[in-house]
Amino acid sequence: MLLEGLVIQLSSTLRAERSSPRMAWKGNRRLKYLRKGLLGLGVLVLAALLLVWFLPARWIVPRLESRLHGLRLEQISGSVWNGSAGQVRDADGRVMGKLQWQLSRLALIGRVSAQWRFDGPQFGLSGSMKRLSADQTELSAVNMHVELALLDRRMTTPFGQPRGELQLHVDRALLQGGWPLQLRSNAQWHHAAMQTSDGLVPLGELLAEATAQGGVIQAQLHDDGRGPLEVMGQLQVIPLGWRMDVTLRARRADPVLSRWLDQLGSPDSDGRIHIQRNGGLTGSSPASVADSHHTGQP
Repeated sequence: MLLEGLVIQLSSTLRAERSSPRMAWKGNRRLKYLRKGLLGLGVLVLAALLLVWFLPARWIVPRLESRLHGLRLEQISGSVWNGSAGQVRDADGRVMGKLQWQLSRLALIGRVSAQWRFDGPQFGLSGSMKRLSADQTELSAVNMHVELALLDRRMTTPFGQPRGELQLHVDRALLQGGWPLQLRSNAQWHHAAMQTSDGLVPLGELLAEATAQGGVIQAQLHDDGRGPLEVMGQLQVIPLGWRMDVTLRARRADPVLSRWLDQLGSPDSDGRIHIQRNGGLTGSSPASVADSHHTGQP
């Protein structure tokens, strides 16, 4: 019996020793497959990151053009983060200019900031933007110029078609929902004129400085003191309305200018025409309406 027990114990030990290498080999094979899988996944992740990091700009042009209201981008070069369009065409196929942009790659983690520059013979726009939160955006160093004849189809007034060049500079604007809560800007209307049935009405050089606090925009309007038209006035704008108070006077006798001014009102004894206009919630001052807008009171 003792001999039989020893034989059984020895047989069990030999079987265990023979099965151990097989178990180890199976474990190593699983670990090898796991390493290969992780390596493949890492390669895919790296390839995806490289693709996003150097994403060609031409790949997103179709999606971008769907939001440009008929504008078409051509001669695309560079990446999404630093690219350009050698030609920008309007809905009628006319070349408007060229576009350059830079977009921070931190946009991938939600920190969006960008710079852009559009150059054209009749229109130009450049500046920087930074998204501060989901509904707040900061603009800085924005410069725009536009030949007003370009806007004939979009800007029709009973007093004629604006002519000349409008230049706008925005030092800083804090936008909430697209409306400026804070603003520092100025504008110049060079060679200002109105094209009417009587001919071209020269207005001179017109200037404006605008600021905003708490969503109330205040603009001072005036001329350079040397042109044919004396201008002095104020403009207040809020999301719910606007108010304008302007005084105009011809500096010298000009029949064409005088007939144009007669359309705007009757002059006082000094030859000045006082224009007061408002829109939106009339009967309330812009400041009081702005306060109720921010506090939610009617």
